[in-house]
Amino acid sequence: MATLTFSSIRPRALVRASGGPRYAVALAVDALGTGLLRPFLLLYGVMVLRLSAPATGIAMTGGVVVGLLCMPAVGRWLDRGARSTVVAASMLVRALGVVLLLATPAGHVWPFAAAALVLGAGNQAWPAAHAALVATVAHGRERDAALAAGRALRNAGLGVGALLATACLAGGAAALQALAAVTGLAYLTAAVLARSVHLRARPAAPPDGDGAKDGDGDGAGGPAPRMRALLAANVVYVFCLNVPEIALPLVLVTQLHASPVWSAAIFVANTVLVVALQVPLSVLLSRFARRTVLALAGVVLAASYFGFLAATSLGGGWGAPAVAAVSVVCTLGEIVYAGSATALVTALAPAPVLGRTLARFELSTGFGLAVSPAAITALAPHGPTALWGGLAAATLLSASAVATEKDRPAPPKTRAGTGG
Repeated sequence: MATLTFSSIRPRALVRASGGPRYAVALAVDALGTGLLRPFLLLYGVMVLRLSAPATGIAMTGGVVVGLLCMPAVGRWLDRGARSTVVAASMLVRALGVVLLLATPAGHVWPFAAAALVLGAGNQAWPAAHAALVATVAHGRERDAALAAGRALRNAGLGVGALLATACLAGGAAALQALAAVTGLAYLTAAVLARSVHLRARPAAPPDGDGAKDGDGDGAGGPAPRMRALLAANVVYVFCLNVPEIALPLVLVTQLHASPVWSAAIFVANTVLVVALQVPLSVLLSRFARRTVLALAGVVLAASYFGFLAATSLGGGWGAPAVAAVSVVCTLGEIVYAGSATALVTALAPAPVLGRTLARFELSTGFGLAVSPAAITALAPHGPTALWGGLAAATLLSASAVATEKDRPAPPKTRAGTGG
């Protein structure tokens, strides 16, 4: 099995494997714009539009859930060979969502819900489109490193955007409106840059059996992988992405009565660790099978959940520092999960059905992100054992399911072309 080494990974090679310099700039601009607005969309609804917090939250959740319905169409579009066009479309759709947001009159929840829906559709479509584009440019372990580099770049952009937005929040409603306008311009700029890459996959003849029509690749492949255990496990794995943003602030403030500064510090540390370690850890673990690494991620995450359970039992002045220390382990588990999950899916998918396979995976991711806040907030009032013990048990079960599911042979490489 081919492996990567630190000496074989060069920044220029990673940029090429990720879609080229213009595409890298598009990713950075898109992430910066997303960081400016997405963490503060709830505040926009409350402060600018003067909506109630529950109504704003329901509209945002509805937008995410309804946005998932676009994924089958995105998968079919990708399987017709489109790559940079789909990425650009996901960015352009979000620019339209920002326009709808800016046009929403104060006190009107339905226009806000429409804007949240459009933003949600763009947010859901982007990961699958990006992964398909990278899988068309790079192959094997180089593709895994390129996917990891894209995530590191995106987290850096999100972090910088969020910091800039936080600094501007003192301006109140007017500042939020300005941030939304800048976000829209960022999405539009990123869409133009992504579209200028002109990358598509050459459609191939569909394989026998359950293969896709109008697929891409060299004509070989097979039926779309079922991945039932992987998709179900992914719903649980995804909870780790909301632990620093939802579970830990909830526990620190309401149960340990700690300063909100601890939550902010943990969030910043999470972002810095992802940016710094996503590529190195992915390279280090490339000597192991992707499925083995994904199962390991579940074990690390479960260990961190047990660590949170022990940390919260300390209470008093030691609880918050202990939670912060354990959060580093949780972030490492998140990094290992993010570096292996999409890589495994792209390795399992035959080229003609890559788009639909990625779309199914993103459906499970989106569903997990949608239900995890409700699940976490429902478990938390029942005590640390219910929250962290429940998450640990579910994650260990998921890791076991991932480890025991059988893989199909890896598909052949996809041929890249120019055009749409």
